[in-house]
Amino acid sequence: MAVKVSSLNARRALEALGANIKTARLKRRISVQGFAERVGVSESTISRLEKGDDGVSIGTLAMACLVLGEIGRISDFLDPGSDDTGLLLDREALPKRIDRKRGSRPTGTTKSDTILPDGDDDDEGVGF
Repeated sequence: MAVKVSSLNARRALEALGANIKTARLKRRISVQGFAERVGVSESTISRLEKGDDGVSIGTLAMACLVLGEIGRISDFLDPGSDDTGLLLDREALPKRIDRKRGSRPTGTTKSDTILPDGDDDDEGVGF
């Protein structure tokens, strides 16, 4: 059973999506009948999709995008690289500073493990 969208913002977004699909179909001069055949659904399902009905499956949406030549928009939806909110949250989660005890080395290393260029010694502690 489909969940009914109770949010006004979500309802408006679905209606706008449906209108955009209809506009794209009309610009390509595809009839409802032809579109339905290519998508693999009934004409009434296309009508519901174009009205923003929340009961239309995501598979139908994906097929409609494929037929319209816009399938890339489905896979790009909420792409982590362009998710501004997600990127901000990641940035906020970064530590402000890294605390490391003075003179400590990563586990399992000794001073002799450190290789300096040209055999230089690091008596002054300046080689990095």
